[in-house]
Amino acid sequence: MGFISKLVNMVKGDQPAAAAPKGPNIITRDHHDISRRDISDNALKVLYRLKDAGYQGFLVGGGVRDILLGKQPKDFDIATDAHPEQVHKLFRNSILIGRRFRLVHVRFGREVIEVATFRASHLSSDNSNQAKQAENGMLLRDNVYGTVDDDAMRRDFTINAMYYNINGFTIHDFAGGIEDIEKRSIRMIGDPQARYREDPVRMLRAIRFAAKLDFEIDPATAEPIHTLGHLLEPIPAARMFEEILKLLLSGNGEQTYYLLRDFDLFKFLFPATDASIENDTSEDFQVEDFVILALRNSDERIAQGKSVTPAYLLAALLWHPLQQRLSHIRNMPPIPAMHQAAQEVILQQVKRTSIPRRFSTPMKEIWDMQLRLPRRHGSRAAELVDNKRFRAAYDFILLREASGEELDNLGEWWTEYQFASGERREQMTKELGKAAPKKRAPKKPKESEDG
Repeated sequence: MGFISKLVNMVKGDQPAAAAPKGPNIITRDHHDISRRDISDNALKVLYRLKDAGYQGFLVGGGVRDILLGKQPKDFDIATDAHPEQVHKLFRNSILIGRRFRLVHVRFGREVIEVATFRASHLSSDNSNQAKQAENGMLLRDNVYGTVDDDAMRRDFTINAMYYNINGFTIHDFAGGIEDIEKRSIRMIGDPQARYREDPVRMLRAIRFAAKLDFEIDPATAEPIHTLGHLLEPIPAARMFEEILKLLLSGNGEQTYYLLRDFDLFKFLFPATDASIENDTSEDFQVEDFVILALRNSDERIAQGKSVTPAYLLAALLWHPLQQRLSHIRNMPPIPAMHQAAQEVILQQVKRTSIPRRFSTPMKEIWDMQLRLPRRHGSRAAELVDNKRFRAAYDFILLREASGEELDNLGEWWTEYQFASGERREQMTKELGKAAPKKRAPKKPKESEDG
């Protein structure tokens, strides 16, 4: 971070970070540490092809920010003055996507380089086909193109309004991003309340960046979030699902959860889970402890380079709403009742965040196995351990026990059983004893003929 301090000294005296400056602070190659070695080869290919075709092209946003922070960027995004159709013509390996924001994805195997055209204020166009804004301020369509200066002022936060130019290898800092990196501050460009109304998802982005980078949200940027959470309700469920994945499955899920609760946004993402936490009166274990432990375990797996499926985390987040729904289902055997409750809980959740079937199906299977794993007498244990959902269901049992739920050492039993020899497995199931016979309702006494 030492070189960032030097950059801050260079730019001090300029306008405040959130103000719209007359032009960028241009930081030359000898005053910054970004090298082409830090940039994906495929991103460089896109930048140089745009340049050779006579277009401007900048590495922008998180790619620049993360390199300055000494981190390896996850994605490399590019901004250009070429229109989407022009970019598409330059790259046979590209596709046009989006309606609200028209973008080009250039594919290089598994890597995707996102290319966006410089955007201007929607107010600069009278063409309703290119820009459309709802009465509440939300942008419904935004394909008004402009200059790089216009584009920078359309960015959400100052730390995302820095552009790396391969022409001269300079950084163009439009809104004081360098200084805010030094301050470790998330600061909105422009009026925060108006910017949140344009796109309410920016509130979630502020929280995501704060958790990911371990930054503080600037007070003026933070203040409106507490009262504008309701603006998230009309956001399409599919878009909200993508945001949930970024928030909770990027390795900072636990810290993100704390921020979502602090800013009163969690209830707009998982209303049933939030209600379970708020109404929790249990003494043995706490609903919130279970949620936090699930997020912490996911963060640890990601840090270790292990895979984490959204199905498992969603199953954990909705587990206690499922239990509450089950408690209201009467006169139905346990497994059919579980199926009915699962369907109802998921149907409620998808009103806020969609859950694709590839995740909802394994969620229900993990829940279903919670009823089956205690039933391990005879040959059932061997059959259950071969079930494709066994590992996830077993981890779920451990999670429940770790949060304080009493399951009669079920997790310990299954831990030993998995790695036991065939002879030991047989002994373990015998030690359980015979399954308790089903209780039959007592027969009613026959009424006497005189009765």
